[in-house]
Amino acid sequence: MKKLLYLTLALGMVLGFSSCKLDYFPDDELSGEVLLSGPAGAQYVVDGCYAMLKDEYEYIEYASGNTYVRHYFQMSEFPADNTCLSGRTTDPLYQAASLTMTDNLKNVGLFWWIGYRVAYSANTVIEKFAEGQNDESDQLIGEAYFLRALVHLNMVTIFAKPYILGRDNMGIPLRISTNTTETSRATVGEVYDQIVKDLRKAADLMTSRKNATWAAGYGSKNAALGLLSRVYLYMEENQKVLDVISEMGDPESYLDSDLPKYFINARTSKETLFLSAHTANETRNKSSIGSMYNADGDGWGEVYASDPLLNLYERYPDDKRLSFIVPDYAASGKDVVYFPAVNSVSEEGFGYRSNLTGEIKTDSEGKYCIIDEPDPSDPEGKKTISVTCRISDVKVNGMNEEDPSGEYTLHFVEYKGVKYPARFTKAMMQRNTFPMFFVTKFSYQDGDPRHSSPVFLRWAEIVLNRAEAEAKLGKNAEALADVNIIRKRAGIPDEGMFSAGNMHGYTDVLDVVLDERRMELAFEGHRLFDIIRNRRSINRQFGGVQPWEIVKYDDQRLQFPIPYGETSVSHIPQNPGY
Repeated sequence: MKKLLYLTLALGMVLGFSSCKLDYFPDDELSGEVLLSGPAGAQYVVDGCYAMLKDEYEYIEYASGNTYVRHYFQMSEFPADNTCLSGRTTDPLYQAASLTMTDNLKNVGLFWWIGYRVAYSANTVIEKFAEGQNDESDQLIGEAYFLRALVHLNMVTIFAKPYILGRDNMGIPLRISTNTTETSRATVGEVYDQIVKDLRKAADLMTSRKNATWAAGYGSKNAALGLLSRVYLYMEENQKVLDVISEMGDPESYLDSDLPKYFINARTSKETLFLSAHTANETRNKSSIGSMYNADGDGWGEVYASDPLLNLYERYPDDKRLSFIVPDYAASGKDVVYFPAVNSVSEEGFGYRSNLTGEIKTDSEGKYCIIDEPDPSDPEGKKTISVTCRISDVKVNGMNEEDPSGEYTLHFVEYKGVKYPARFTKAMMQRNTFPMFFVTKFSYQDGDPRHSSPVFLRWAEIVLNRAEAEAKLGKNAEALADVNIIRKRAGIPDEGMFSAGNMHGYTDVLDVVLDERRMELAFEGHRLFDIIRNRRSINRQFGGVQPWEIVKYDDQRLQFPIPYGETSVSHIPQNPGY
């Protein structure tokens, strides 16, 4: 076989990373000889790996916004059901949101390329430095194993079928040495087995990074174990999830008490296990992750929280997690209802659903809405007529299933004989009919609305990993107790806690856990994998430019294509459907 295009890297290329070092480690300029001679060289290479996760690279004639971390958080989040993309954009995030990915997109290629560059650099440290010399060098070797595991996990979840669909499916090329002369796609099972080995090795070697300004920007023993708990959850090794977490200490004690400010202070918060540490001069401006979610500070502000996610949050108005969702209200202050009722056609030919908005009125029979529509008798389209739409409320049980015995309420509008799910709000600013519910999880570090240090792993996830494993092992009381830990920190009142005697309309503990994961970890790159891992379908029948459809967990569109730059050189098999 031919060499893997992106993996034919010389040691000199590793040294070339000096222009993109992290700003919080010593600025050492090292020769090739020194690089391979001691801990200083190992630190230089490992720190270069962290830099590669966040630095901008020119790829397919683009540099702006072309970062591994930006692409990861969009590629892992936008194919699911937490976000509403409000219009066509030339950014390849559009293809992720609309499930129309191709093998020549910059996000597909850059993500693959940087992932393997990180793996190669990590391998140089693992191969060239002996274990057991001292704690400092062992820490760095452990970080190399951690980084190698992280990029392999990210790539196997993005480019291959989920583990639950079979260990023998095509995975990705495994790179566990600097020898890149042969290239083939390992099986999904082989990739996961290696990730487990690497994380175990990483946890055994790491103690702590000395003199680290922001410790969460580096690998650590608990970061490796925390990521391992996620891997075991994906593998459905539920008892192993519990065993690993028991090695980590008490997850609840690490939760940040000031949840609304957690992401602003993530670099120094005790809750953070691992993040991509960005300094004040690394905002990426309008090409940042935060810019797409938040228009404040001249951001693009084109991606909003989806209606189904908002419905979950608003069950308890005191939920502190609502502080990450910022509605952009219009000046009128009117009460309105909006609902996805207008059929449109994308450039790709699939149908999506725009919104209609009407002012809410009340009569003796209840609520209705008034929508002004063009008068068909007016050839110039200047006159309008008012259409009356009846509003109804329906009780729901848990996972948005209609059930009059449930305790949560959804609103519906009957418009021209068709029933549509609807949302009540004050009149809002809109983009292409979509109300602007901005998301701030990637905003306001150092006061900048476009700046953050994106979080890959935090203790709240560990609590919820444990809850999901407990639910699947039949430990329902323990699972609900862990859910309540998260809800209590979020400010949910006592009457909103779960118990066997009060399931709040849910009938399945696993559904409780998955909804809590959805709310707590929204926009952090978990939702897609949570859905498909649990063999659920993705309901994308809400307003947005995505196709109006329900996507099955085994739909081949949920795997991104292997980049053309790879398949054209190494000739490894492409994913089905591309």
